[in-house]
Amino acid sequence: MDMKELLEGLSYNEKRLLLALDKNNGRGSPADMIRIGGFGLEVEVMGSASWLASKGLAEISEESTKYFELTDPEASRKGLPERNALKVLDAHGGSITLTDFAAEMNGEDNIAVGWLMRKKLASMQEVGGEKGLVLSDNGKAMLNAVMPDEELISRMLDAPVPESEADPRIIKDLKGRKGMIKEVVETVREIRLTDDGVNAARSGIEVREEVTEVTDEIIQSGKWKDVEFRKYDVQTFAPAAYTAKKNPLTRLGNEVRRMFTEMGFSEMSSEYVQTAFWNMDTLFIPQDHPARDMQDTFFLDNPSRIDLEDRELVAKIKAIHENGGDTGSTGWGGEWSEEKASQALLRTHSTVSSIRYIAEHPDAPQKAFSISRIFRKESIDATHLPEFSQIEGIVIDENANLDMLISLIREFYARMGFDKINVRPSYFPYTEPSLELEVFFNGKWLELGGAGIFRPEVLAPFGVKTPVLAWGFGFERLAMLKWNITDIRDLYISDLDSLKRNTVF
Repeated sequence: MDMKELLEGLSYNEKRLLLALDKNNGRGSPADMIRIGGFGLEVEVMGSASWLASKGLAEISEESTKYFELTDPEASRKGLPERNALKVLDAHGGSITLTDFAAEMNGEDNIAVGWLMRKKLASMQEVGGEKGLVLSDNGKAMLNAVMPDEELISRMLDAPVPESEADPRIIKDLKGRKGMIKEVVETVREIRLTDDGVNAARSGIEVREEVTEVTDEIIQSGKWKDVEFRKYDVQTFAPAAYTAKKNPLTRLGNEVRRMFTEMGFSEMSSEYVQTAFWNMDTLFIPQDHPARDMQDTFFLDNPSRIDLEDRELVAKIKAIHENGGDTGSTGWGGEWSEEKASQALLRTHSTVSSIRYIAEHPDAPQKAFSISRIFRKESIDATHLPEFSQIEGIVIDENANLDMLISLIREFYARMGFDKINVRPSYFPYTEPSLELEVFFNGKWLELGGAGIFRPEVLAPFGVKTPVLAWGFGFERLAMLKWNITDIRDLYISDLDSLKRNTVF
């Protein structure tokens, strides 16, 4: 870009700064420019200086110096606790019991003892038949001498001390005394004209009012004849602008909710804290199932148990577990434990929302879904978290069958952008038949959830005789596949820069 183009592209403030710098022998601080150029704020000066620097008309130098100063000078004038302790020890002939020492230290005895020991100014010995403090040789030598940290504090009482003039070991110790000192950083900036900047400043530029927007008032008043319109260089650097956007999980949650509600589903929910009864027993999960092991489940200490109030339902579940009740099943055998069923826990799967919904809405037809947070004792890595979410769904309908379930699964994932879906047989204690779902992504099949038709043992206690389709899909894993996120932890990161750069709107 030649000089003529540069001059035409200069803003009102850039011209003012060029002339102010030239008037001040080609250089100056922001404060000089405020005084000479009539700027109101330093940010105006530095903004214009940055643009001049980007155009090769100026250079900016910056030098920062760190200082240390006392947070409360008046408190520091009273002396360090160990200095006051030395005075007390000296007044008592070099030794004192801890009881008498505490009485004279006005609440600083514990801090003072720590620093006396650390600096080897005293030792803990028996004094008068009880524990006490005795001055050491080092302590006696310090009675009339200035300790290094005291010398630095004395200097800080006069003025802040530059980092280069302070012993880092002493600074570290003083920082260990909570709230005693603080860091102050002073930054000195200078702006200098380059040779091109000098030529530009002396090229006869005029500083005129600058207009960035053409309005009716400017046109009708004739003011446009006397103002200068701002020219823009579309190739000049400009900071990136980021539009507002939602977290990927919020976006996906809204998308899933919209899809299910458009299909006529109601949203269901349940509490994080559940009993083992609702989380497992109502789902016909045997009480010796590995899922109840402490390695998988977060059991609560307070409350450790929650009373089971619906005695009729408890009796039905007990019978079904022990002998199948009137379902025709043989159950799991053995003796069902109400104590184990009343254990309080954090829900381990979203199916607890489904079974509670069925208990309240046993009559067909019903369609419901949830996006539920669940908790399992998992090690944190790129694909696992102890807290994660599931997309749960149920359909209660007398015409429901396996074909309908598979069609719903395929329809859901097709709407999510996955056309290749594989369904294969699996096993869950509470569904029969049971299915596992896979989608084809980046050249391989990935598992995304399970599904099935609830067993009679699950439905009988609630008087449900129509088929109930059920499924649970991985929520975070779906987001990872949908937007090619390789680490599940990135979905919950609080890094604003990462969220700004995210392509999910």
